[in-house]
Amino acid sequence: MQMVYQQRRQRVMAQIGQGTAIFASAPPAVMHNDVEHPFRQDSDFYYLTGFDEPGAIAVLAPHHEEHHFVLFVRPKDKEKETWSGRRLGVEVAQERLGADAVFPIAELDEKLPEYLKQADPLYYHFGHNTKLNGRILHHWQKLLATYAKRGTGPRAIADAHLLLQALRRVKQPEEIDLIRKAVAVSVKAHNHARELAQPGRYEYEIQAEMEHLFRLAGGGPAYPSIVASGDNACILHYIENNRQMQAGDLLLIDAGCCCDYYNADITRTFPVEGRFTPEQRILYELVLEAQLRAIDQVRPGQPFNAFHDAATRTLTEGFVELGLLVGDVDTLIEEKKHKAFFMHGTGHFLGLDVHDAGILRNPDKTWQPFEAGNVVTVEPGIYISPDYEPVEGQPAVAERWLGIGIRIEDDVLVTPDGHEILTAGVPKAI
Repeated sequence: MQMVYQQRRQRVMAQIGQGTAIFASAPPAVMHNDVEHPFRQDSDFYYLTGFDEPGAIAVLAPHHEEHHFVLFVRPKDKEKETWSGRRLGVEVAQERLGADAVFPIAELDEKLPEYLKQADPLYYHFGHNTKLNGRILHHWQKLLATYAKRGTGPRAIADAHLLLQALRRVKQPEEIDLIRKAVAVSVKAHNHARELAQPGRYEYEIQAEMEHLFRLAGGGPAYPSIVASGDNACILHYIENNRQMQAGDLLLIDAGCCCDYYNADITRTFPVEGRFTPEQRILYELVLEAQLRAIDQVRPGQPFNAFHDAATRTLTEGFVELGLLVGDVDTLIEEKKHKAFFMHGTGHFLGLDVHDAGILRNPDKTWQPFEAGNVVTVEPGIYISPDYEPVEGQPAVAERWLGIGIRIEDDVLVTPDGHEILTAGVPKAI
């Protein structure tokens, strides 16, 4: 994999030319009441280095005479490693990670100016690490103050995260393989959940069984698993998962596995007893139709908004036909009346992050097109809250529709001539 990381760094350095880019690792694991919670590396940092430790800085300086890729890492420390785990250390990090130079993180302030004094601009993403933000800003201001005497140095700061938006949006073959791995585990877990669900069981039992399979595969949950029965499915990010399932319930499961930092994201909704009520069936078939029409828009050259527009139109037409909304479909969409029952977007990029990197719009406000290598979720839904109050000019909703929440979500790879539904192994047709 080191060749892969090297190629990624080279693509970034080709963009920045005379600039220098600084990427910070995620901060150390959060401590709460003397309990250390799991560490999760910053995605940009991991994308460029493959290094899974906190307390590190990566510097890309293509203009430097000797060192184009520089790392600052935590040194070996026997006492600290006894408490919180092994460290790669300076010497081994240089050998394994392919850096031109590696220094202890304590030497950052001393060494960093060497890689900034000839650079313009400086690329850095101001994140949640306010202390590091201040240090980087201090170095920039110090060099800027002496610019008139030297005639070199960073006159401006640009956002380093934006450098990676286009690169991370298009997945390379090795990334697609890792997403397929996460998907395969997730498919198995969703199909297992369908077999287990029945009245009397608790939502957390289903969650536990699914996440057990994630762990057995060497992964873990990509995000907090949503296992929502009954009207809990009308809460988009419901994660309490503590209700006992009842006869007549639909069960909405939104859960995915993360393997080697790459994620799956699948949602299925089904009746815990195996049979839909008439109202559940009508709404389910409407969501499924909206999803299939949206997936059809996921292909090279189509603007990113096309699949959301297709889903929104299909659902709004259905709402009017069912009497849930009244009025002209185009006007209802323009006035966003559909958001009474479908209030979120139809999908997002998927990869190192569940909501992955990728700029959606051009400067002129037009939408960027799909291109081969994109991986997106397609997830329309209908949510009719049990305490729904009609929006202005719209009718009340009959009680038989209240408390129904449905979402269907697949992960879709854009191919050179169309798309591939990576998560097709989980049934969704009635």
